[in-house]
Amino acid sequence: MAHSSKDGSDSKAEQAEQERPVPVATVIRTATEQLAQLLNQPAEAVSSCERIENGDWRLSVEVLELRRVPDTMSLLASYEVDADHDGQLLGYRRTRRYERGRADRR
Repeated sequence: MAHSSKDGSDSKAEQAEQERPVPVATVIRTATEQLAQLLNQPAEAVSSCERIENGDWRLSVEVLELRRVPDTMSLLASYEVDADHDGQLLGYRRTRRYERGRADRR
């Protein structure tokens, strides 16, 4: 339970704790867990993570969409994921789908 001063403001320690940024690892873990749950597919990796202008996050997440044998033929997809400053999912979209064993031609 939070304690407030007589004027209703939080203590300095509580304010500092509330203003402390969430660690990027927590943001990534929270967002990828939510995406995997929504898609009902495992998130394999995060290939990029950046803070966007409004303080939210944009991640590129690799998701296993179809497991095949051999594993190099499994289908993966890249998803662009937007999350708020705490890592709560705001939206996502699939940007590409590919076989695990195929590299980009760049």
